[in-house]
Amino acid sequence: MARDPRYFELAEARRDGYFNIGEAAAASGVSAKMIRHYEQAGLLPKAGRTVAGYRIYREADVHTLRFVRRARDLGFSVKEIGALLGLWSNRRRASSEVKRLALKQIAALDAKIAELEAMRRTLQHLAEHCHGDHRPDCPILDDLAEGAAA
Repeated sequence: MARDPRYFELAEARRDGYFNIGEAAAASGVSAKMIRHYEQAGLLPKAGRTVAGYRIYREADVHTLRFVRRARDLGFSVKEIGALLGLWSNRRRASSEVKRLALKQIAALDAKIAELEAMRRTLQHLAEHCHGDHRPDCPILDDLAEGAAA
């Protein structure tokens, strides 16, 4: 049975399979700063500490960090990731709830894509109407100025 990590020196913790924050960051692909943030946000349990106060993490924590990183890569918010983590840890969960969250995220992504495409079309139109020569006339700047006045 593993000893309580609070009484470990860092070297002992490493020997028993714990990671320091830098090692957890490297193993999970999540920066140390974000690990602290996710811990503060409640996505990750409070880290154990060595006698000297160093944060130490178990393999399960690193696995959770990989889950969080993948969910962030897919655009889920911290709040949504919290819900997904709750569902992930609940073996009696209904997959319909997970699917609902995924479909909600797809709808949000579709809206963002439509917004980006509209911006692209506008910029494309403006660029096509700009002479791009030595004259100072520029419909791009005119459009930006009109928008700033509104």
